[in-house]
Amino acid sequence: MALETDSVQLKQQVLKERKGDFWNRVNVGVFMVEHVAILFAPFYFTWDAFWVAVILYLVTLNFGLSLSYHRNLTHKSFKLTKPLEYLFAYIGLHGAQGDPMFWVSNHRYHHQFTDSDRDPHSPIEGFWFSHIGWAFHNNYLKEKLGKSNNVMDLKMQPYYRFLRRTHLFHLVGLALLLYIFGGLPHLIWGMGVRIAAVHHSTFIVNSACHTWGKRPWKTKDLSTNNWVVGTLLSFGEGWHNNHHAFQYSARIGLEWWQLDLPWYIIKLLEHLGLATDVKVPTEIQKLKLSSKVHNEISSEYEK
Repeated sequence: MALETDSVQLKQQVLKERKGDFWNRVNVGVFMVEHVAILFAPFYFTWDAFWVAVILYLVTLNFGLSLSYHRNLTHKSFKLTKPLEYLFAYIGLHGAQGDPMFWVSNHRYHHQFTDSDRDPHSPIEGFWFSHIGWAFHNNYLKEKLGKSNNVMDLKMQPYYRFLRRTHLFHLVGLALLLYIFGGLPHLIWGMGVRIAAVHHSTFIVNSACHTWGKRPWKTKDLSTNNWVVGTLLSFGEGWHNNHHAFQYSARIGLEWWQLDLPWYIIKLLEHLGLATDVKVPTEIQKLKLSSKVHNEISSEYEK
C-alpha cells in the first residue's frame, strides 16, 4: 500500500514538473518570437500597422493590465459593474502576461513577500531575474510560493476559470484576426512589437522601480518612484513607492505632476457611475508614511 502511495505521489510530481516545463517553454518561445518580430518589423512597416500596435499597446497596458489586473482585481481599489470588470479583464488577457488568476496571484505574493526570498520577482535575486528571468522559472516560483490559494475570489467565478483554461486560444485568435485583416505587417506590429513593448513596460516596474529612484514614503521594501518608468513607459505604474505605501489606492500618481493615465480613466468611470468605492489615501495616512516627516522627527529627536 505504501509503495502504491509513493508511486502515485511520484507520478503527480512528474506531471507537475512536466507542466512547469511546458509553461517555461511557452514563455521562452513567446519572448523569442516577439523579439524576432522586432528585427523584422522595419521591413514590414506601414502606418496602419504602426497605429494598430500603438492602440493595442495603450488599451492592453492601461485598461487591461494596470486598471483591471492590477488595481481592480489584485488590490480591489475600486469596484466596477460586472460586465465592465469582465471586459477589462479580457483586454488584460491580451497583454500576454497570463490569465487573471495567474497574474493576480503573483502580484499578491509580491506584496506579501516584497523584496524577500519569497518575492516572485525581486532584484535581490538579480536585476535580470526581476525583470524577465522569473518568467522562465515556473517550478522555482511554485517551490517558493506554493499553490495559488490567494485568488479564491477569482477561482469562485466561472468566467475567470474559463479564461485560465483558454487564454492562449484568445491570443491566437487575435493574431489570426490581425493577419486576416492586415497581413504580416499587422501581425508583426500588432502582436510581436506590441507585446514586447507591453512586456518590458510592465516588467521594468519589477526591476528598475525596486532599484533606482526616489523614496518619498517609509516602506519596508526597496520600491522607488522612477519618473522615466512612471511617465514615459507605464503611464503611472512607475510611481512604485507610492503604490507600495498605499497599495489599496486606485490612484498611484499621487502628486498633480505624476502622470497616471489609468487613474484618469477610473475617475471618468466614477463620474459616469460605472466605478464605485474608489479608494485613495487620506492626508493623515500620508503623514504617517512620509519620509520627509520621519526625517524631520528624527532630526528634532537628535537635537
